[in-house]
Amino acid sequence: MDSDSTVTSLEENTENFCTNPTRDILAEGITNLFKPTIERLDERVASTIQLQAELRGQLDALAAQLRDIEKAQSQIPEFADKVKELLNVKHKVTVISNVLGTSQERLTGLHKLIEKEQRRRQALLDSALSTNIS
Repeated sequence: MDSDSTVTSLEENTENFCTNPTRDILAEGITNLFKPTIERLDERVASTIQLQAELRGQLDALAAQLRDIEKAQSQIPEFADKVKELLNVKHKVTVISNVLGTSQERLTGLHKLIEKEQRRRQALLDSALSTNIS
């Protein structure tokens, strides 16, 4: 093996990784670029989940009313089909609501990771600045 190897040690890579201001600025810029979008998306998902819950409640009330009407109308076959369609729509709304809930949980996790990374980078920057000042 050649003694003039270009392979660097883990310590050298770690040192270069931690002290690269261009990379830090670029990473912070990318993080700051995505953070508002993730926050807006998180707010919209939360709003959509709330609206889905309201819609589910309205569909429940409507289904109950339709069942009452169906009983009063001696179970007209066409009407029974419409009630089934309504229940299918309610099921789809429930599924979509569950998907949105899961998406919001993931977005919240991503948001927390971004904030953690920003705090870590700020701590590294503060540490580097205090070391350079000393």
